[in-house]
Amino acid sequence: MTERFSRSSGPGGQGVNTADSRVELSYDVAGSPSVPEHLRARLLARLAGRLVDGVVTIAASEHRTQLANRRAARERLAQLLREAAAPPPPSRRPTRPTRGSKERRLDAKKRRGETKRGRQGRFD
Repeated sequence: MTERFSRSSGPGGQGVNTADSRVELSYDVAGSPSVPEHLRARLLARLAGRLVDGVVTIAASEHRTQLANRRAARERLAQLLREAAAPPPPSRRPTRPTRGSKERRLDAKKRRGETKRGRQGRFD
């Protein structure tokens, strides 16, 4: 992980011009030895839109202090990696509609057709 600090934007007067409170946290997903191989492929696939050369970057500037922004950036990175590494949900077993639901659907279609037929204006 690498951290870079820069000046945060927004209001704050003279303090904004001197304090490097914005934090950019970068983590090399593709080259990290702490990520197991079976998880690396999943992480790279799920984070493909956020990666630049296999590195994911998180920026935090919502707090006034650098320490709070460092903590926020680390928590967001951990949450992002946790969600990307989660196993995929189990596949849904396909089911067929019940006889009752088929009958209800057909009855509703018949009632709707009768309503439309009644609007045609033919009085025989």
